[in-house]
Amino acid sequence: MVKSLEELGQKAARAKYEVQRLGTEEKNKALAAVAENLTARQDMILAANAIDVKNGEDKGMSSGLLDRLKLTEDRIAGMAEGLMQIVKLPDPIGEVLETFQRPNGLFIEKKRVPMGVIGIIYESRPNVTADAFGLCFKSGNAVILKGGSDAIHSNKAIMDVIREALENSGVTPDAILMIEAVDRTVTQEFMRMKEYVDVLIPRGGAGLIRSVVENSTIPVIETGTGNCHIYVDESADLEKAIPIIINAKTQRVGVCNACESLVVHKAVKEKLLPALAEKLMEKNVEIRGDEQVQQVIDCIPAAEEDYGTEYLDYIISMKTVSGLDEAIAHINKYNTKHSEAIITENAENAERFLNEVDAACVYVNASTRFTDGFEFGFGAEIGISTQKLHARGPMGLRELTSYKYTIKGNGQIRG
Repeated sequence: MVKSLEELGQKAARAKYEVQRLGTEEKNKALAAVAENLTARQDMILAANAIDVKNGEDKGMSSGLLDRLKLTEDRIAGMAEGLMQIVKLPDPIGEVLETFQRPNGLFIEKKRVPMGVIGIIYESRPNVTADAFGLCFKSGNAVILKGGSDAIHSNKAIMDVIREALENSGVTPDAILMIEAVDRTVTQEFMRMKEYVDVLIPRGGAGLIRSVVENSTIPVIETGTGNCHIYVDESADLEKAIPIIINAKTQRVGVCNACESLVVHKAVKEKLLPALAEKLMEKNVEIRGDEQVQQVIDCIPAAEEDYGTEYLDYIISMKTVSGLDEAIAHINKYNTKHSEAIITENAENAERFLNEVDAACVYVNASTRFTDGFEFGFGAEIGISTQKLHARGPMGLRELTSYKYTIKGNGQIRG
């Protein structure tokens, strides 16, 4: 193992016990100090981010990825607000989940406890640095971060601001550590640090997530890509549908909960598509449609792979269907188990969609853009889990904990 990684692992292993001993008030005071310092030191953070954005532009990075990378005063304020939301949330550590007494007199409690050291590998989203720290810290964990090379200056600046605030608060700054090397071999080594890291969480594109899942010897919580669909049902209120679709597709294109594919009941295509296409064109969205869509609006013919593509760009695929069964089958075939939505005024169809679509978050008459820890009231989020063990959907404080049994006896021995 690379020596510097070994040292980071040892520091994190020591820090986790220090963080676990902190009470709720101590954690909240430190988080508030970090939030204040992010705002106070925003000029330094923005200067570092400007370097990363310029490098991204020079490399020809897409507009969607540049948007993910870019920080502004408002986004830094949002990072600080996310930490303050975490301060307001109940501390999950020590929560008693279950109690029972055995016939032999043993009293057993099931309690929520920190995981220990959480490793996070992520790409091009410097706000993750603050979000991840806040959630890991409030849930009693130390964190080792491995960001992408595209955001290295931004990530390091944010980490330095966090460590400064922790130290000034009398808390070990090693509650957050960062692997600054951008060599891929270092990332591979990090995935094998099972001696020090209790769980690994990847946040990024399909390639990164697949690499971590396939190569890590550390248990992984898989945060998936977002090939998200909206299905416009036969009974849909089209005046409601168009603003939802436009929001889900264009409010931010480079995020995992953006709508990438529209599924349309053939009975509403004539009324919906011309008006929708006009609004999408105003936002410079390229439409790739099947034959029936092409009969109604001018668009690029959709290929089979379009229905399974997370574009992260101003592109949307469109597929017509004959009814709810076909819509659900299409979505379950091509989705990534992230976020799916139906626009309908039919309560029975809404309930079937909610029950039969296989995804972490399923919506009726709302934008998929709400799949977000902040919007769900969790404060910031560590990511959107698209797996089924042990967490699913937006992961907040509780999803970063485990549990243990504490057993109190009075001299009992097993016969």
